Amino acid sequence: MSDLHWKTGITNVKPNELRLRGYRVDELMGNVSFGQVVYLALTGELPSDRVGRMMDAMLVCSIDHGVTPPSALSARSAASTGAPLNAAIAAGILNINKYHGGAIYGCMGVVQEGLDRMAAGGQGVQEAAAEMIDEFRVTKRRIPGLGHRVHTDDPRTRRLFELAAELELAGDGVAMLQALAAELNAKTGKSLPINVDGAIAAVLVDLEMPRELANGFFIMARVPGLMAHINEEKTRMRPMRRIHPTDHEYDGPDDR
Repeated sequence: MSDLHWKTGITNVKPNELRLRGYRVDELMGNVSFGQVVYLALTGELPSDRVGRMMDAMLVCSIDHGVTPPSALSARSAASTGAPLNAAIAAGILNINKYHGGAIYGCMGVVQEGLDRMAAGGQGVQEAAAEMIDEFRVTKRRIPGLGHRVHTDDPRTRRLFELAAELELAGDGVAMLQALAAELNAKTGKSLPINVDGAIAAVLVDLEMPRELANGFFIMARVPGLMAHINEEKTRMRPMRRIHPTDHEYDGPDDR
């Protein structure tokens, strides 16, 4: 064995056999959902159907948000120059950062901070949330995952929380973020709704997903949407056009 030898515990590849975390990929195909396989790849364990449904919902909810987000504009701009699909996707992904799709990581930290406070001080969710909001207002600290530039009642958030409750997966993480949002709105008189990033963050906390993987959920979800924008740019628009960020209109299928 050479000094360059190393090990991996993710995928085992043999002639005519491929296993992910010990499971044959060909036996997973058609028998489990994509969300379940994503969970398996990330955590090493194949989840229940309930968790798989929740994972699928989180991958669907952020698939696209129109042409105005920086990731979509960047992907379309790259496509307009003649960049190949992989380069245009990369251009879009590189624009997913702290203020665009990056709130999941930050929100998970705030939610976990609240849960740690509950455990350390023997507080309830409401008491810990009220105390945190008081402190955040003094230090002018914002909570990632609250507020949206378009939605005052994000329908994706509502559905994720409904599904988490229906599947009995909503725990203290969801309760903590909802309490923080309620306390902030009550004490400031402002209505800052929980956005989809915040909802994903709260659910991921309850699923005990490592925080380091948080923003990857937005990236995984958004890639198909970016592909659609790139393909439309290449097949419908002229090359090297000036892309206005807001002067556009939708002309796709009617509501269905």
